[in-house]
Amino acid sequence: MEQEARQGRRRSHVLLPTLGPRGRHYACGSCASFTNILVTFPIQKVLFRQQLHGVRATDALRQLRQEGLRNLYRGLLPPLLQKSTTLALMFGLYEDLSRLLSRHAGGPELLTCGTAAVLAGAAEAVFTPFERVQTLLQDHRHHGRFNNTFHTFRTLVRDYGARECYRGLVPILLRNGPSNALFFGLRGPIKRQLPDARTRAVHLVNDFICGGLLGAMLGILFYPCNVLKTRLQSQVGGDFLSSRQALLTIWRERGGKVTHLFRGAHLNYHRSILSWGIINATYELLLKLM
Repeated sequence: MEQEARQGRRRSHVLLPTLGPRGRHYACGSCASFTNILVTFPIQKVLFRQQLHGVRATDALRQLRQEGLRNLYRGLLPPLLQKSTTLALMFGLYEDLSRLLSRHAGGPELLTCGTAAVLAGAAEAVFTPFERVQTLLQDHRHHGRFNNTFHTFRTLVRDYGARECYRGLVPILLRNGPSNALFFGLRGPIKRQLPDARTRAVHLVNDFICGGLLGAMLGILFYPCNVLKTRLQSQVGGDFLSSRQALLTIWRERGGKVTHLFRGAHLNYHRSILSWGIINATYELLLKLM
């Protein structure tokens, strides 16, 4: 197995001859995200409809069937660009900032790594416009107005200004920082509880299980942030509602029931297991090969 790993690393150096030891974390994060988005985008689209309209999964599926296969991957490009970039930052910046803070700031490892994770999450929020455009392209109410990713960007900036692209920034910040800290803080302890891996295949399974468990837990914990973000970003033009105002509106519309606020969370749970399992397993596999 060690010989296979060395051969894999040699092949990777041929493909990526200029990639340094630090840059590989960025590359692996980006490739892992790319793989995940292609596999799970249709599930995410059903989930999006539930978050936005509070409908059941069967109703969301019915909407997608009525819109046809040609619209199934409508809105794919923004998350492909956004997630590939933000996950590169998530993994790469976390490694770089952890090393930097440990070297210059000192303090307990838990504190420096947690701070690095939160800062990496804040940096990811720079790419909020991609989530904004994805929301508009997936919302059937805007199908007649926005044609594609570039047309949506151009229309928003031309008609409303660059600030319009950053609707929903607050819930994204509230989600990214804490979820990153929990992900990186718990990933190691969870994997150590799994059976010892002696082959690459078992390592891959363990990484998938570890990522899937964390993704499912964090997906449920921060689900209201995504519901709030989706509501804020579905609006085009007009006043910028505060997160508190939007959350109260959603709460009233859904009958003041917590269960209705979490409508779609069960699908998000299963999607997160698959999504973060793929991301973590692909990331760790590529890291070993490089």
